[in-house]
Amino acid sequence: MTPRTLFLRTRFPLLGSALLLPLALLGCTPATTAAVSPEAVPATAAHVHGIFVDPVSTQILLATHDGLYDATGPTMTKVGTETIDLMGFTATADPKVFYASGHPGPESSLPEPMGLIRSSDAGKTWEPISRGGQSDFHALTSTDHGLIGFDGKLSTSNDAVTWVASTASFSPATVAGNPATSVVLATTQEGLQRSTDSGKTWQPVPGAPLMQLVSFAAGTPEAGPAPTQVVGVTPAGDVHVSLDAGLTWTAAGKVEGQVQAVTAVAGTAGKPKIWVATAAGVQSSSDGGASFAPATP
Repeated sequence: MTPRTLFLRTRFPLLGSALLLPLALLGCTPATTAAVSPEAVPATAAHVHGIFVDPVSTQILLATHDGLYDATGPTMTKVGTETIDLMGFTATADPKVFYASGHPGPESSLPEPMGLIRSSDAGKTWEPISRGGQSDFHALTSTDHGLIGFDGKLSTSNDAVTWVASTASFSPATVAGNPATSVVLATTQEGLQRSTDSGKTWQPVPGAPLMQLVSFAAGTPEAGPAPTQVVGVTPAGDVHVSLDAGLTWTAAGKVEGQVQAVTAVAGTAGKPKIWVATAAGVQSSSDGGASFAPATP
């Protein structure tokens, strides 16, 4: 696949070409191998479905086909002991609480597919919450009103248990929100979609670049909990930045290699700090996406 190809087909015909991280999900099926030890590496050589950077500690976490990994230091280490294929993955306002979806490993007691699962200890352990055996959310994000997930249809949940189908007719590759606001963005083959009511209704964003991945910048004590900085990456690796929650965009730099996941933390002077996961490893930018270098501790 070349960078010009926007989305890959999934293994589910009803999903068409929409995945959380389409370039990273080739071959993602329920895990059938033995559990991976905490020393196992490298997650970046496997499939990376999501990336999270703690805005305070700058800890880097990668949600992969083989579980959650800490990529902060020079040696990647596994978080927890369970081998699960983390597909949809999202952080919340609580730095210790994550939600995810996907497939359990052979020694896991989680349902297949896992539906929505939650960790309350920063990814060390997971518990089933809803849609177990029914949903594999390839796209997942949190807002100030709950969660938005895509498992062939786009749905919202205020309590992580009861899900309501959205009226949206598009199939998103990614959905990106901020747990402190109701604004959500979704990338599609037809262009960027935007919601201001936590995913209930959507409108296209005129003039937005055709992007595959988007991420709202996480808040900081200086920027507040709900900054309006957003980062987007095209299938070719071109980086764009929005300072008004996705309404308008400015071209920044370019990431070499296939970008599998992107995340950001609010920065000063309209320049968010950006991290991307590629097949070559995690790269970061401290100048608003103008340049990238290997992420270092």
